[in-house]
Amino acid sequence: MRHKLIYFWIMLFPIVFAGCKADVIGPLTPDSNAPGPVSNVKATSGPGTVTLTYTIPSDENLLYVEAKYTLNNGTEKVVKSSYYSNTMTLEGFGDTLEHAVSLYSVNKSEVASTNPVTVTVKAAENPIWNVFRSLSVIPDFAGIRIQAINKTRSNVVIQVLTDSLGEWYPYQAVYTSTDSINQAIRGLDTIPKKFAFYVRDKFQNNTDTLFSTLTPLYETTIPKSGYKSYPLPGDAGVQWSSTAISNLWDGDIQTWPYVCISGPVTTLTPHYWTIDLGETAQLSRIVIWDYPEYLNTGRGYYYGGDPYIFEVWGSPNPPLDGSWNNWTLLGHYQEVKPSGSAYGTWTDEDYETAYAGFSWDFAVDVPKMRYIRIKCIQNWSGSSYMSLAEIQVYGDPR
Repeated sequence: MRHKLIYFWIMLFPIVFAGCKADVIGPLTPDSNAPGPVSNVKATSGPGTVTLTYTIPSDENLLYVEAKYTLNNGTEKVVKSSYYSNTMTLEGFGDTLEHAVSLYSVNKSEVASTNPVTVTVKAAENPIWNVFRSLSVIPDFAGIRIQAINKTRSNVVIQVLTDSLGEWYPYQAVYTSTDSINQAIRGLDTIPKKFAFYVRDKFQNNTDTLFSTLTPLYETTIPKSGYKSYPLPGDAGVQWSSTAISNLWDGDIQTWPYVCISGPVTTLTPHYWTIDLGETAQLSRIVIWDYPEYLNTGRGYYYGGDPYIFEVWGSPNPPLDGSWNNWTLLGHYQEVKPSGSAYGTWTDEDYETAYAGFSWDFAVDVPKMRYIRIKCIQNWSGSSYMSLAEIQVYGDPR
C-alpha cells in the first residue's frame, strides 16, 4: 500500500507544477500597429463644457478615443469615449479662452495613434459666474441668508469665509444644484461680522469674491412646551387618533405614529390647523419637518400629504367663530425639490434637505402674534390633506 501511495504522489507532482505556471497578463488582441486618427472633428460649446463629435477610424481593433487638455488652473484632464460612440463631452473649463485638445485613437493593445489630432475649443461661460452675479447676502434672524439664481441647475459650491484678525478662514460651504438658491446660515451672534463669498465648481474653478459686513438679527426658539392645539370651527381633523396635532411638538421628526395627518385625504378643500404658541412674539420663521412616507424604495419625502403649496397665518387674538378676521398672512410658500426629479424619486440632496426640515421665513413688517394657522392648499399628491411630523417656531418674544 505504501509503495502505491509513493507512486501516486510521484505521478501527481508534474500535474501540480504544470498547473502552477505564472499567468502572463497582456492584451487580448496583440496589435502593435497604431490605429488611424479620428477625422471630421466638430466642437459645440456649452456652459463650462465642450462637446466633440468626430468620425472614428475604420479599425476593427479600435477600443476608445482619448482627449487630453489642460484647464486654466493647470489641471490636466483626460476623457475617454468608447468606439461605440462618436461623441464626448469635455468638462471643467473655468474661462471662455481657447484651449488646445489632443485626440488619440487607441486600440485593444493600448497602442495610440501616432500623431494626435489637435483641435482648438472654446467653452461658453461657466455657470459659476451667473450664480456669482446674482449672489445676494443679507442679514437674517440669528444669521445671514444667501440668495442666488442657478438657471442651469449646475452643481456649485458657495464658499463662505469669515475674518479673524485680518485673516480669512473658511466658515461654511453651501453645496447645491437647485435653480433658486435660498440658504440661511444661522447660529450667529447679533454683532457686526465681516464675511466673504465666492462660487466654485467641482473642478476648483473660482469666481471673484464678494465682501460684506452683516449684523444678524435677534432670534430665539419659541419653546415647544407652550404649544397646544387650538381647534376652531373649520379646522381639519386628523386621520387617526394616534396622529394627534400635539405630535407636531413631541421632538420626533419622522417616526410613525408620532406625526400628524389631516383628514379626509380625498378633499381638495384646503386643510388648516390652528396652534397656540403659548406666548406673544415677533415671529421670524417656522421650521417644518414633513412626514416621510414608507415606500418600496425607503422613506420618501415630497410625496403624499407633504405640503407642496401652503400658507402660514398669524393672529394675536383669533375670533372664536373660526373666521379669518384678525388673521395676517405671514407667508405663502411652495416646497421645491432641489433636484427637480419626478414624483416618487429623489436624490441624496433632496432627502437631506427635507430631513433637516424646511425653514420658512415670515414677513417682518407684521405685528407680534401668538397663534398660527398652517394651511395646506395643495400637497405633493395633488389633494390638500397634510402629513407633518414636527414644527419649530422662532422669533423675538422680548
